[in-house]
Amino acid sequence: MMQSSPLNLRRAVIWIGRLVLGGIFIYAGYAKITLPIMHPRPPIGVALSFFAMQVDSYQILPPRGVNFVAHTLPFAEIGLGLLLLIGWQLRIWASLTTLLILGFFVAVVRSYAMGMQINCGCFATPEPLTLMTVIRDGLLAVLAVTMTVFAFQEARAPHPWSASESVPRSV
Repeated sequence: MMQSSPLNLRRAVIWIGRLVLGGIFIYAGYAKITLPIMHPRPPIGVALSFFAMQVDSYQILPPRGVNFVAHTLPFAEIGLGLLLLIGWQLRIWASLTTLLILGFFVAVVRSYAMGMQINCGCFATPEPLTLMTVIRDGLLAVLAVTMTVFAFQEARAPHPWSASESVPRSV
C-alpha cells in the first residue's frame, strides 16, 4: 500500500495554476503582438507601438523603459506561458511568473487608486481600468503565489510512488 496519494491539494493547485496562468500568459502575449481586435491585423511593429502607448499611460516608466517593456513583455509572456505548461524547472518559472503578476497588480492598484482613466492593456483590448480589473489581477496574484509556494513544497517532499512500503513480508 502507498503511504500517500499521488494527487493531493498541492498538486491540484499546481496543475490548475500552470494551466490557467500559462494559458492566460500565452493569450495575453499573442494578443499584444497580433491585435486580434483589429481587421486587418496590423504588422507586429504597429501592434507593439499601440501596446507602448498603453504601457506609457500608466505613467511609471521613462520613455526608454516604455519601449523596452512594450517590445519584450509580449514575447516574455508567451515564453513563460509555454514554460509553465511544459512544467520543466517549474520553481524558476513559477517564481518569475509570480513576480511579473505581482508587478502587474501593483501597477493596476496604483493606477486605480490614482483615479486614472486608462485602458488596462492586459489583453490588447480597449478594457477600462475598473475595480473588476483590480480584483481579477489580485486573484491571479493569489493563484500565482500559491502555485509557487506549493511547487517549492512539492520539490522537497518525496514522490508518493517512490515511497517505500511499510507492510511486513510474510515468510
